[in-house]
Amino acid sequence: ISYIEGSRILQDVGLASIRLFSTEIAIFVGVGLIHGEVSRRTIYTILSKPVSRSEFLVGKFVGLVMTIWLQLAIMTAAFVLVSFASGAPIDMGHMSALALVGMELVVIVAVATLFSAFTTPMLASCFTLGVYVLGHLSRDLLQIGENSEAAGLRAMTRALYQVLPDLESFNLSVQAVHQLPISTAEVVWPVSYGVGYAIALLVIAGFIFERRDFK
Repeated sequence: ISYIEGSRILQDVGLASIRLFSTEIAIFVGVGLIHGEVSRRTIYTILSKPVSRSEFLVGKFVGLVMTIWLQLAIMTAAFVLVSFASGAPIDMGHMSALALVGMELVVIVAVATLFSAFTTPMLASCFTLGVYVLGHLSRDLLQIGENSEAAGLRAMTRALYQVLPDLESFNLSVQAVHQLPISTAEVVWPVSYGVGYAIALLVIAGFIFERRDFK
């Protein structure tokens, strides 16, 4: 029993570490991409070519997502090797959980891109980190509101749940570590939700960035 629990703890810590480090990279690299181009004035050279501001923004977003996914792949390989070395089982549940980590990172990069489109890296970092924390607590906040007798609190928590990303929908670590069955819907729905949410954020970010004054 202790051997099984040890393997589960190892994998639980591994998945949590992958999520944490990947999110930190996504936030603190993502918020500085646009600011770096603006502060170095290279954005004027880029935008002088037949490239719209929205295309520039999407290009930055896609580039960072590809970079984040590459480092996620490297950490996934390390996770699999350590699991095999320790005798811990690896199955499709683990791969599903890691795939949803990748989808969660897409949403986080989109959030960072949105805030970096109109504010400073420091504020963008704070805002994105705040959205990340609240996104993982949004279900709990909704439940608190639903259990409250105050109509105003219920309305507020419902509004927050609608606006904030439901990041817990991307978290299948418990199911993977304990080898619980994971349905197709538990993977397909979060991926569809994440793609839609990221596109919506990029549309808003593009609208803001198109009207930003760089002077």
